[in-house]
Amino acid sequence: MDPIEALNEIAYLLERERASKFKAKAFRTAAAAVAGLDEAARRDPERLRRTKGIGASTFAVIEQALVGRVPDYLTDLRERLGDVKPSELRGLLRGDLHSHSDWSDGTTPIEDMVAAARGLGHEYLALTDHSPRLKVARGLSPERLRRQLEVVAGFQYDDFTLLSGIEVDILSDGALDQEPELLDELDVVVASAHSELRKESTAMTRRLVAAVSNPRVTVLGHVTGRLVTGSRGTRPPSTFDPRAVFEACAEHGVAVEINSRPEREDPPDDLISLALEIGCLFSIDSDAHAPGQLSLLDHGAERAERLGVPAERIITTWPLGRLRAWAWGA
Repeated sequence: MDPIEALNEIAYLLERERASKFKAKAFRTAAAAVAGLDEAARRDPERLRRTKGIGASTFAVIEQALVGRVPDYLTDLRERLGDVKPSELRGLLRGDLHSHSDWSDGTTPIEDMVAAARGLGHEYLALTDHSPRLKVARGLSPERLRRQLEVVAGFQYDDFTLLSGIEVDILSDGALDQEPELLDELDVVVASAHSELRKESTAMTRRLVAAVSNPRVTVLGHVTGRLVTGSRGTRPPSTFDPRAVFEACAEHGVAVEINSRPEREDPPDDLISLALEIGCLFSIDSDAHAPGQLSLLDHGAERAERLGVPAERIITTWPLGRLRAWAWGA
């Protein structure tokens, strides 16, 4: 087995199971280190041991791959994760409107996210790094976002489109945390609350309604902010009037995100059913912070299918032309 492929697959699977980002990064770093060596050095154990970026665990993987074995580490990961049987709806998803790169709190460069999305058969992916107020996530200032837009424009493919975007923080009064003129330049705006999640219900309702009433917003992200499991612990959902919020989404043409991260399961099942009853559109998104997490769409699609959300109400099943026409109000 090619050692670079083995190292990258291990990183991908570790990302999918939301292991420590440092662990996954170690395997990606080792893969890059091996790729930088000539053929003779790749087959010299002593040179490999001394190469910066290769540690004991990654060396063991390389050593086993070079003698034609599937590395034990990779075998264990494959068995632990098992084969996920995709739902019928998963096969209808054409893209993903919520992802992050190392420009904010993602773990890898944009090109790695693009390669993974294309590997999954996506037709499009929106890059939605955080906005400036979220300093803990290295949110993008207007100047950095403008630089990123130049980078995004450089990704050109016949069979895939990298969409410009942002996950913009919803401020306390419902305003959006980025220059309005800059938001106008983006393909996708995911609006999410990341602070003051325990705000009193009436005030939180006003906040969310104000955000989705903004014509620049495409998707309302992880609406309750809850965490149900995972390394960050648990967090209760925000309290607000969901009917009022979803009616505003329906009125203003904002899709309700079905966030695919298992630690979120956001919105909860009952709120998805309510949004469906009200007539909302939905966006099944991965909220990926690493390449392997793009495949978490499996989870969001399974939930949506189980709850009876029709494919035509899910904007990420739409072809790009229809999506753009809807998002831009054309």
